Amino acid sequence: MMSKPASEKMRIIHDPKRPVIDDYITELFDDFIELHGDREFAEDHAICAGVGLFCGTPVTVIGHRKGKTTEENLAANFGMAHPEGYRKALRLAHQAEKFGRPVFCFVDTPGAFCGVGAEERGQGEAIARCLYEFIELRTPVISIVTGEGGSGGALALAVADRVLMLENALYSVISPRGCASILWKDPTREAEAADTLRITAEDLREFGMIEGIVPEGVTNAQMMRNIKRALSDTLAELNAEPDMDTMLKKRYEKFRKIGVFRDNQEFEGV
Repeated sequence: MMSKPASEKMRIIHDPKRPVIDDYITELFDDFIELHGDREFAEDHAICAGVGLFCGTPVTVIGHRKGKTTEENLAANFGMAHPEGYRKALRLAHQAEKFGRPVFCFVDTPGAFCGVGAEERGQGEAIARCLYEFIELRTPVISIVTGEGGSGGALALAVADRVLMLENALYSVISPRGCASILWKDPTREAEAADTLRITAEDLREFGMIEGIVPEGVTNAQMMRNIKRALSDTLAELNAEPDMDTMLKKRYEKFRKIGVFRDNQEFEGV
């Protein structure tokens, strides 16, 4: 079956009936307890984080939160986290490391919030701190892009041993709307930008940016079963690593390979 163009996938992931983080938690995890606050400033509703059981195993779950109604989306800032959201995520990640819990991250955001207050409170530093510390987190980390994976706001929760994508998800250095606004000064050309950027799951797997694509099926129930199977199989792979140092070395080398380039000898010394 031919892959859908990115513009068609963009329409699918923006469907209000598409599952959000609260649906994944309900269907995939038992006895989930949400934890709040970054212990520095405030609670950020754009990041959901807590602990629960996955197939009987205690895990930490972190994900971008979106709603299904205008009111829910406003409360969660449409999934665009503030720095306190990323600091909360990092706090929960270190708690997972302390207690030996695997970390599951669910990525679905157009990007981190870029308002004045967020910048004043250190948005860039908070994202950079996630990148810096997740790469050395001494516990298995699995991230799955379920909808939009936009810019550093997505990458902050995607420094993982395995990065998976749902088949209709998108993952990009910038949102299609943001790209169209910058490139053509016309945000209405976001569909064209999406088809140009090569940001589908198939593209990202070809580039070596992700390790797996999770088929969605034709119903949400099928999607949940496929996600559960993918997470279970991936966690089993990571648990089979001989030791934590080996896993960390592989995680580091995986990200070091991204963006590698070769100098053209012809231009040396120019």
